[in-house]
Amino acid sequence: MRPDPQRIAMWSGPRNLSTAMMYAFAARSDCAVVDEPFYGAYLQASGMDHPMREEVIASQSADASVVARGLLGAIPKGKSLHYQKHMTLHMLPQFDRGFMRGLTNVFLIRHPARVIASYAKKREAPTLADIGFAQQAELFDEVASVLGHAPLVIDSGDIRADPRSALMGLCQALGVPFQGSMLHWAAGPKPYDGVWAPHWYGAVHRSTGFEEPEGALPELSGMFGDLLEQALPYYTKLRAFLL
Repeated sequence: MRPDPQRIAMWSGPRNLSTAMMYAFAARSDCAVVDEPFYGAYLQASGMDHPMREEVIASQSADASVVARGLLGAIPKGKSLHYQKHMTLHMLPQFDRGFMRGLTNVFLIRHPARVIASYAKKREAPTLADIGFAQQAELFDEVASVLGHAPLVIDSGDIRADPRSALMGLCQALGVPFQGSMLHWAAGPKPYDGVWAPHWYGAVHRSTGFEEPEGALPELSGMFGDLLEQALPYYTKLRAFLL
């Protein structure tokens, strides 16, 4: 089955510019967005204790098959594009991934040193499973196997370095026209934010566009340094396929 270019699934781990990218696509005139639709199903099935766990589960369907069917249904609000923000760690092995064949799957990466430093401020003692790099590489391989070639890969560092050029290139690769409105959005919470936004989205709620390029990589040691060593090969693998 050929993927539908009108349904764009952006796969990343947490702390990876993923919310800003969702805001950019939501700023388009032709696009509806959905924020981490499998989060509730992931928490219910895994038993993981995340911040606002019960609120997240109550806010969404906890049935992964129901969620998947919805992602292939009519695009909300009569829009012609549906941007789906997904966390790779939410795709548990027992969830049927067949729905992904009906999507254009894009992989958003960020250097794991930056991800780990950011994530550790929100949740103590992150593990490799928490930050999604291994799951991202697994999903990448599955999509590549179906397509017969590598799917699209973009790096958050490149987007922050030159948002206009990066988004223009992405839109061209997706076969959709670039809209300048993608570069700016209003500050504050958004109606399409997940219920978990108060815990995770403070910085992006203060923003009105993509932030300036990041500086030097954070220096990590101890358990964080060990986690970096575990995650780095997965990042390096996907970065070889950058758009």
